[in-house]
Amino acid sequence: MDGSSEVTPEVPTGGRAGVSSEPTETSQDGRTARETAVLPKQDRLATAKEKEGAQEDAGADAPLGVLWSPSGMGTPGTLPSSGCKEQETQQRSREDDWHDGSASLVWAARPGMLFQEDKQTRLHPLSLSWVLGYNSSLAVHSLMDGEDRVLLYVSSHTAVIHDMLGNRQYHLQGHTNVISCLCVSEDRRWVATADRGPDALIIVWDSFSGIPVRTIFDSHPEDGVSAIAISQNAKYLATISAGTVQRVCVWKWTLPTEKPMCSTELRPEFGHQDYVIFNPQNPNEFVSNSKTQVIFYLWDDAGLQYSAPLLSNQTFKSVVGHFSQSVFHFNNSQALTGTLAGKLVVWDTVSPCTPSKELQVKPHSVKATKLVPMQKDSLTVLMVLESCIVTGDVKGQVKFYDGQLQLLACYSHSKVGPIQSISFSKTPLDPPGVSPACPTSCTGSSQPFVARNFILSTSDATVLHVATDRANFEKVMEEAKKAVNAVACHPRQALVAVGSHCGLLKLWDYQQTKYLISRIFPEAGIQCLSYDPEGYFLAAGFTDGSVYILDAISLQSSCKEFKFSHGPITHIGFSHDSEYLATADEKYSVTVYKRVLRNGSRCWEHLAGLHSHYKPIRSILFGVQLDGNEPRLLSLGEDRQLVEYDLNTSSKDHLVVLHRDRIEQVAVPLCLAWYPQLSTESFILTANNCYKMKLYNTTTKMCRKTLLGPTYGSPLEKIQILPTTNATDPQKCYLAYVTKDKVGLQILPVDGNPHKSSAFICHPDGVSDLATSYDGRYIFTVGGSDCTVMKWEVNLNALDAAASLGGEDLIPFYDLLDGGKEGEFFRELEDYFYYAQLCSHGIDTLETRQVSTHIPLEEIPSVMRAMGFYPSEEKIEEMINEVKFSKYADTGEQVTKINLGDFIKLYINHRPAFGLSMKKIQRAFQVLGYDNENGDKVIDRGDLLLLLQCRGEHMTEDELARCLTTLLGKHPGEGGSDPDTYDPSGAAALTEEEIPAEITAEIFAADILGLPAAEPEKNRKKR
Repeated sequence: MDGSSEVTPEVPTGGRAGVSSEPTETSQDGRTARETAVLPKQDRLATAKEKEGAQEDAGADAPLGVLWSPSGMGTPGTLPSSGCKEQETQQRSREDDWHDGSASLVWAARPGMLFQEDKQTRLHPLSLSWVLGYNSSLAVHSLMDGEDRVLLYVSSHTAVIHDMLGNRQYHLQGHTNVISCLCVSEDRRWVATADRGPDALIIVWDSFSGIPVRTIFDSHPEDGVSAIAISQNAKYLATISAGTVQRVCVWKWTLPTEKPMCSTELRPEFGHQDYVIFNPQNPNEFVSNSKTQVIFYLWDDAGLQYSAPLLSNQTFKSVVGHFSQSVFHFNNSQALTGTLAGKLVVWDTVSPCTPSKELQVKPHSVKATKLVPMQKDSLTVLMVLESCIVTGDVKGQVKFYDGQLQLLACYSHSKVGPIQSISFSKTPLDPPGVSPACPTSCTGSSQPFVARNFILSTSDATVLHVATDRANFEKVMEEAKKAVNAVACHPRQALVAVGSHCGLLKLWDYQQTKYLISRIFPEAGIQCLSYDPEGYFLAAGFTDGSVYILDAISLQSSCKEFKFSHGPITHIGFSHDSEYLATADEKYSVTVYKRVLRNGSRCWEHLAGLHSHYKPIRSILFGVQLDGNEPRLLSLGEDRQLVEYDLNTSSKDHLVVLHRDRIEQVAVPLCLAWYPQLSTESFILTANNCYKMKLYNTTTKMCRKTLLGPTYGSPLEKIQILPTTNATDPQKCYLAYVTKDKVGLQILPVDGNPHKSSAFICHPDGVSDLATSYDGRYIFTVGGSDCTVMKWEVNLNALDAAASLGGEDLIPFYDLLDGGKEGEFFRELEDYFYYAQLCSHGIDTLETRQVSTHIPLEEIPSVMRAMGFYPSEEKIEEMINEVKFSKYADTGEQVTKINLGDFIKLYINHRPAFGLSMKKIQRAFQVLGYDNENGDKVIDRGDLLLLLQCRGEHMTEDELARCLTTLLGKHPGEGGSDPDTYDPSGAAALTEEEIPAEITAEIFAADILGLPAAEPEKNRKKR
């Protein structure tokens, strides 16, 4: 399954800029984003059930009648043991039906076939190719034994099936949130994953084929799932929600229903239940625990009941410690819970001498009968393996005990950290009855101990394979244990460097997906990385403000580290000639280092630093002077300042500022890049938090174009021009970008066409950085707190095809208008446009009019306002200049008029992407207002009038009077006069009469501005 979670853009507001409801992510077919993330792969099991038309029995039936047998799935299609000939005939008939549908892929799946299929054609512009790193707080499972070492682990929102020996990965994609828990059936075939967050999902996968056979929507709509378990017979799932009031559900996942079989709510005083497991001998019984409470459950057709026995330090006059994990004893009468005090709690069923009504309604009466001290170190893992009880602890020891808790064997290694999970192979090493070699640390025991090899994962992100016959610990994976925020690609080779907050720097060959070398910096965490253009140096910025310049291959230091920044380094980069290195830090400072000749050798030295911004710096960017080969350096901050530095005249400890330009009025710029030379004019490209991309002249810094950017739930956070090797069409360029949680591609030149962009969920908890390979074939993203790096394969043909299907010329822009080209909004726009033509020629003239398809540029603001978009004076100037100088670089002449098609593009690109939401108005009142007696945020009438005259683009008293008279007076045709001929003397009285002394956000929006109430855009009343 290629399983890419493509996201469709939010549709920008098509009508007037009134008060809109918050936008939602929807696809073109009307499905929500959560559906499009999973439905492309189809719910194979539900489809098969509908096709088969069979009703499941409540007893011990297999998940798909007689076709599948989840427990003991050795041979697909195995018949029941009843031997009934009628059932055999039905089986064959159903089998024929199944081969006609997609479910036959699951029916025919065999162990090991997942990696045998040919690589599927990449149908999306971006496809997940490889994942580095995993969630070390979740279990790592072994799916296959023997020579085939196949692991299952979670990386962000993706479950990864990794063939370690074959160096191959298969990605189970479908979740839109980070996966919070997973479980695997006894036979290792069925994998269940769940997440927490909005639109949380539970997905059951067939690990043989990689197909999602069941998806449960809205299982726990409040907060998602915090714990999940699958029964021994693989028919049932138990889930516990992640909310404050936790809900426990039991699901028969083979039924095509969104409702659990039974459920119950737990009291908050039980603590956050984060671990659950079924009784292997009884699927109707399971146990869960928090740090302070163990709960036993029993369910049937009547419902789900639970018992929460009390246990405190006074119960056994001994410290119990926080609970870690619980299991059912293999004798089926007891349960065990491990604690962080190194003890085991033994739970047992208590039969009362005189049955009472209270005990009869409980599922079972369970109490703690023993508290067994096992060791001093905390127990982190507890599980049952056949007739053994297995523990793992914070010292990395794995111990095996018999049913009486007598030690059988112990496996340990000095370099193994706290154990997070243990996963055993399905089959023992030797045939039953043959005693294998005992490990050196094994204690003497009279009974033979048959061990199995196992996979060990630790909380410090290390995975090991343990061969029990020789007590051999083999390191399988070692990943970052803290946030991964830095990534950089070599400019000439297939190498990618990854840095984490734990100080681990790793170098990978991404073509061969092979780890090459690493280095650990114990003093501080790595925050950012950058290669120089020649590929000789790798610069690293650290959380303590230090900067290291390393050899790009060996990772050895090229010079002594620098520490001239007073805060964590956030950005780092080299000049095109590798002569300068610049950094930005969290203290809003830019620091420059220079390569100099000293004692006959080239070395790096600190040049100067400057506190050049008063808000966080979003980008630093080196470029080349237009009239030479000298480097340029720019920095962009959230203070809306674009600062250019004069490197030529800067001297030791004195960094000279060449230009300082405020490039935004209201929006906050977020990222910066050099725009490819697609015309005679050179541009700088920025993206802001209002979903707009802007082009600025590289010399004058004048805004030359404003364009609608990708609208995928959050603005663009970082952008990079994708390197291209297309010699046939050098003008064909692309932009790689990341939003808060997505990675995407944009076709250049940018023109506001939404079909030229595509995005995919990459790190739901946030993207920290991106990097592009030197040949433009791959994009790498890092997820910060999820500790993962994702490698995305680029398919530009798919993006070009999607853009072509979206239509040419004005067709994509018509679709962004409310109702499209045939809608009332477009007809109204045409009327206003032609009315503006009449006004430009004179309404009352009797002379012959010259027919034209254009209007003068001076009429642009009037038509924009007539359509419900009210730009500021600065925005009006930008729009007029954009059109006026659109051809100046090519012809030397200014444009004085605009046609309807260009006006539509101008309107769509400049208007607010999602209209004016009520939340924005309320936010302004939160800042400017105060709480009145009723607790409402209000602004005093006098203060509001004063603010309008003194702050921002302040209005004169005459302008304010004219505006208020128009807004509050009667409209023409309703008994009033033309608002253009207002009487200013009556404005003050009208203001006092119509505007209350205290104004709320709702009064301001509805009564003063006259905007419609918040409602879906399509139903919004036209004004």
